[in-house]
Amino acid sequence: MGLVCLYGILYAQSARIPSLPSDGPDAQRVRELVDAGALPRLTLQQVEEAEADARDREVLDLTLYGKVGVEDLSEEQAEQMLEAARRQLDRRAGKLRRTKELAAEGVIPRTAVGPVLEEYNRGLKTLDLAESRANLFRELVAMVHAEQAAEAAVESPLNDAARIAERYDGAGRFNSADLKAIVLAFEKRFAQPLPISANGSTALHRSLGFDHRGRVDVALHPDQEEGRWLRETLESLKIPYFAFRQPVPGKATGAHIHIGPPSLRLRNAD
Repeated sequence: MGLVCLYGILYAQSARIPSLPSDGPDAQRVRELVDAGALPRLTLQQVEEAEADARDREVLDLTLYGKVGVEDLSEEQAEQMLEAARRQLDRRAGKLRRTKELAAEGVIPRTAVGPVLEEYNRGLKTLDLAESRANLFRELVAMVHAEQAAEAAVESPLNDAARIAERYDGAGRFNSADLKAIVLAFEKRFAQPLPISANGSTALHRSLGFDHRGRVDVALHPDQEEGRWLRETLESLKIPYFAFRQPVPGKATGAHIHIGPPSLRLRNAD
């Protein structure tokens, strides 16, 4: 029982270690003291967790909370974002479990569980945000692949392009003033923002060889109520569009409405 109490005291003291700079002399000093036997090994575990938290926060600050839009993420960054959020939650789950065990044994007060639980719940919300953002990215990937599939269908006599996308050429023009009018009309009609997934050129479009400047992708199925409204509005304004219906095998549905002329193929400079 005496050892358990001692462990609890050391645990409570070492819980303050994560506030130390993870890459500064204080962290290194803790390692030296642990190696010398002057501090418990549990303290070193806390320092290592603090360093891991700092690394994952850096990833999340860039990919989840930073100024990088979902359309400018790379596939590698999207995966790193998810992994960082999962690792962070795993560490907080372990800390919560240890804290509850000590509180149940009476080693530390039960009130010590509250702050750790709040920290764990914040980790849950972070993972939820990361998964939501990753899903948006996957849908954007599917949209770009749908446009690739439509282009291939047009070029191949063995495929029926109409199965992939419905095309309306209108007057062949689309500009920012048109987009603003459409956004305002959509919000007035449906009391929600127009779900724009890509506005202009994105890192993903460029990586796949598409010039998406002056084009907008909207995450609406062309046959749902909002999609039908958007298509009718575009036609009334004679704005060109592609309405993509067909799923991409092995991907998300990719169903969306591409506003503006078809994306051009980027040409490599000779």
